Amino acid sequence: MSSFAVPGATLDFDVTGADGPAVVALHGLTSSRHREAALGLDVAGGLEGVRLLRYDARGHGRSTGRDRIGDYCWPQLADDLHLLVEHVFGGEVVHGIGASMGTGTLLHAALGDPARFATLTLMIPPTGWRTRASKASEYEWAARLVESSGVAAWMAAGAGAPQPPATRGRPDTLPDVPPSLLPTVLRGAASSDLPSRSSLTTLDVPTLVLAWTADPAHPLETADELGAVLPHCRSVVAEDPDDVRRWVNDLADHVGAVAPTGHSRPL
Repeated sequence: MSSFAVPGATLDFDVTGADGPAVVALHGLTSSRHREAALGLDVAGGLEGVRLLRYDARGHGRSTGRDRIGDYCWPQLADDLHLLVEHVFGGEVVHGIGASMGTGTLLHAALGDPARFATLTLMIPPTGWRTRASKASEYEWAARLVESSGVAAWMAAGAGAPQPPATRGRPDTLPDVPPSLLPTVLRGAASSDLPSRSSLTTLDVPTLVLAWTADPAHPLETADELGAVLPHCRSVVAEDPDDVRRWVNDLADHVGAVAPTGHSRPL
């Protein structure tokens, strides 16, 4: 394990693999790289022949954070990503992989510096644009519930909700965010949205979308809209856990089809 200081936080990260393309993987809201592995969402961990950077976003997992809502908005997380990738890989182009909140982070980061990314892989894209306002209201409600009644009350409130078929059999896990910080993290998510559709039409980076069905928090509507506006995008939709397990093959094909090992960004 290693750590890296960014404004207002210290990011905990690890790098595996000695050679091959540079890859960076980002997790979802209230999760961490440890929790993603427990949930079977550490798809990047199945890649072979790459140098893989995985890290916990500020306020998540082993990374620290402060009680400022703006610190957890996606553009700020994108700034953290740029700083950490530069620290670990220098001027190299990287393959970016992000789940849910990680998708939002990656898209903001790629628009800020498209030359940094050889490919993007957007896993279970979150609500965005038209569907974001109602999700933001849910996050604000959850933040108030955690403040008034604790994390257990929030978890109990969602215990009976239907689960996407592709997640069948996954273990129950708790949010990997300190309880004192969780309301702030949730409000940061509530204040975030995907970049505008018009800006995404300019993002000339090969993109793979990995989505699944029957999940209001990660609706196929978002995946479909991303596929429609991103210039070089293809999508794979999972119906069951076996489909999710095959995502590593889709990811390997996507990463392997683009860019020689270790090439650098233009100066």
